[in-house]
Amino acid sequence: MPLFIGLMSGTSLDGIDAALVEIPGEAGTPRLLAHHAEPMPAPLRERLWALCHADAARFADLAAAEEAFCGLQAAAVAALLAGSHTPRETVAAIGSHGQTIEHAPYGHATGGHAGGPAYTLQLDNPSRLAELTGIAVVADFRRRDLAAGGQAAPLAPAFHQALFRAPGQWRLVLNLGGFANLTLLPPLEDPRAPLGFDSGPANALLDAWHARHRGGAFDTDGAWAASGRVDEALLARLLEEPFFHRPPPRSTGRELFHLGWLANRLRGDERPEDVQATLAELTATSVALAVEMAREQLEAPSPERLIPCGGGAHNRDLLARLARRLPEARLADAAEWGWPADWLEAGAFAWLAQRRLAGLPGNLPSVTGAAGPRVLGGVYAP
Repeated sequence: MPLFIGLMSGTSLDGIDAALVEIPGEAGTPRLLAHHAEPMPAPLRERLWALCHADAARFADLAAAEEAFCGLQAAAVAALLAGSHTPRETVAAIGSHGQTIEHAPYGHATGGHAGGPAYTLQLDNPSRLAELTGIAVVADFRRRDLAAGGQAAPLAPAFHQALFRAPGQWRLVLNLGGFANLTLLPPLEDPRAPLGFDSGPANALLDAWHARHRGGAFDTDGAWAASGRVDEALLARLLEEPFFHRPPPRSTGRELFHLGWLANRLRGDERPEDVQATLAELTATSVALAVEMAREQLEAPSPERLIPCGGGAHNRDLLARLARRLPEARLADAAEWGWPADWLEAGAFAWLAQRRLAGLPGNLPSVTGAAGPRVLGGVYAP
């Protein structure tokens, strides 16, 4: 069976996820064989963080960060192959997402007003990665969808469809990374196409607020958020953000939702733990609003299964809030389908690499808003 590797580094900048995936042809169900998490060294994380928040960056700075990031990708591939005892020659290709530096599907935002051409920038060097690993690399997945009039995100819903769509049941796949995106899957026999889009922030604001007031990378199990009380007035101000009410297709990122955005909506006398609780409730509420929007667009019933993935799938407080907001959807563990929650995003880019080599579309126009199905990514030979 053909083997593919998917590499994913998300907005948390905490490391590179590498997934070894077996894909038995166009109609076969992808199977996760092995996985490896390569931690992001603090100096590289700080360099990438600075680039993500820079008004301008020198090409030399981008090139230096790209070289270090590419070396980390190669280390992740080497560790994955060694740990799974997989010969390099058996891997058909690596699907590399790269590291998003900026995502502006509505054009560059200056002073809160979008303008200019839409763009998305992922720091990556697939030519160098092919040299370092001796394996073909498929990369630059997003810009073809953008060129076809799409948002270039989210791309994982097509993979969610391949894994989770089933007869007789509406299912909701919810990725809780730095930002939350959902995929509403009709039953297999239903002719309607899946719908997916970003609902808003998930871990990005929670992690940043926690780091500012408590230190550490994240709020384990959402314990700090659970110790606070939701500030309903603050929640209402946060929900006034127009993005939450924009119809799909839509996508977002740190360009909109960051601590400065939050600070502009604080009175200044809030207890930090209450703000954390309110941010967790913002994620749950904005997801529920997005699900209702998706249901209305598809004229769909409430989903029967909610399948969380990403880092937020381990946040018990956040999952409890989601369960209260979406009471008709039963929480299900993605591991029931052989895919632990942490590895779906990396698996998606292995699957997209396979689609590119087979000349098959990788996007869902019903999700991104592109003019039609497109073959995504470029191929870089070893």
